[in-house]
Amino acid sequence: MPTQAEKGLTFQALHEGEPFVIPNPWDAGSARMLETLGFKALATTSGGFAFTLGRLDGKVTLDEVAEHVASLTKATELPVSVDLENGYGAEPEAAAAAIQRVAEAGAVGGSIEDWDPVEERLYDAGHATERIAAAVETARAQSFPFTLTARAENHLRGNPDLDDTIARLQAFESAGADVLYAPWLQTTDEIAAVCSAVARPVNVLAAPGLSFAEIAEAGAKRVSVGSRLTWVAVEAAAGAARQLLEGDLSGLRSSPPLDDWFR
Repeated sequence: MPTQAEKGLTFQALHEGEPFVIPNPWDAGSARMLETLGFKALATTSGGFAFTLGRLDGKVTLDEVAEHVASLTKATELPVSVDLENGYGAEPEAAAAAIQRVAEAGAVGGSIEDWDPVEERLYDAGHATERIAAAVETARAQSFPFTLTARAENHLRGNPDLDDTIARLQAFESAGADVLYAPWLQTTDEIAAVCSAVARPVNVLAAPGLSFAEIAEAGAKRVSVGSRLTWVAVEAAAGAARQLLEGDLSGLRSSPPLDDWFR
């Protein structure tokens, strides 16, 4: 098993190479599967993990996330980055504490967003930047490279103001963020505008109708899939279960190659 420092260096180096896909496991088993299939790093999904607890996205505690991260980092040799939502609190100290907790659990990366789930609004730009600066300070205090991703949530929250999104990402870059992320960019023009406006690597959430090649050509360094792999698995299970209710057993499948995935 690589050390946390080695994982941190590996994750850091990935952002200096060719564009790559970082898939989002929802539990230890899916993490092992994705590792065996050949992916180079993993990112948690807040929505997918919440589903494993029988909850909606945003209804999980930092303690539960830290426990989840520990299970993933013990199950796989790959670097793990963590979706930390808003840092589980509005103040900069909360964002910093969230980074510290998952670093202690074995993660080598994490993201902090600028959406306030309590008031259901974006944090003011200045306050959002202070929160990123505090998270960066804690990331730099680790004894290994910790890659901090800063998220501007405009497009995901029904406010597709590209100019404001870019301004926020530029402020987060100035505050020291390693990777910049604006979920739900829908076109290559939007992606290209963001990527050309900042110097740090940009993560893009896989968008309907866009291929990996198109997203990479627009300038993205990293492509994540959020909770969508979780929903692929859930929909497949739900479909087979609906057939069971009707007495049809044909939707059931034999075991996948678990001996290969879990050895």
